[in-house]
Amino acid sequence: MFKLLAGPCVIENEELVMQVAKEVKEISDELGIDYYFKASFDKANRTSINSFRGPGLEEGLRVLKKVKDTYGLKIVTDIHEPYQAEIVAEVVDIIQIPAFLCRQTDLLVAAAKTGKLINVKKAQFLAPWDMKNVVNKLEESGNSKIMLCERGTIFGYNNLIVDMTAIIEMKKFGYPVIFDATHSVQKPGGKGNTTGGNREYVEYLAKAAAAIGIEGLFMEVHPDPDNSLSDGPNMIKLSELRSILERILEVHEVVNR
Repeated sequence: MFKLLAGPCVIENEELVMQVAKEVKEISDELGIDYYFKASFDKANRTSINSFRGPGLEEGLRVLKKVKDTYGLKIVTDIHEPYQAEIVAEVVDIIQIPAFLCRQTDLLVAAAKTGKLINVKKAQFLAPWDMKNVVNKLEESGNSKIMLCERGTIFGYNNLIVDMTAIIEMKKFGYPVIFDATHSVQKPGGKGNTTGGNREYVEYLAKAAAAIGIEGLFMEVHPDPDNSLSDGPNMIKLSELRSILERILEVHEVVNR
């Protein structure tokens, strides 16, 4: 079943999180998608020290647990420090390793030892075949429940490019590969003290990835991206999510037929 990891970039408040979770669940149920709710309790890699980071570990997990208990959803969130892995594992179904940190051995080992499914984003600076070393660290730590995530590669200053052959290369490791459709259109630091992006390209890149044969998508969605507290320029409007997913699924179904 096609997977979708989706939600707002960061937990801005409980009301927003519950709204997005409810609406995306309804869409996913109707489209036959295996849905995981995603939101971050802490954005530890913001461009500026003054940018909003989130409610923190304790409050963030409380909100995520409420989503799980209220809607029966599976949860994914990212960690930035090894000590967070065991705590987060009490609530979430997928522990996500941020792209910037995918080579951090202690973080990978701590995540692996929880026994949870681990989604590792390929770093913007790594070649896809270099993810083999990341996979080895997880496997040798006793965990083979792994997903790999393509999210674009550095291409000059403040620009990312998606090389679709990276998805093919990572599939060779034998693990599911998903495509991060929203972070792939980022322009890191592109607005000076915040990150820019171009959400109009999200659907096109996602269709291309679906044509190659991905297992699912990572997408950040928000009711009002232009006024969100993180990653607004590249997030999808919640009101447009259904139609975008329908068109992407058409491609996915043709390829898998």
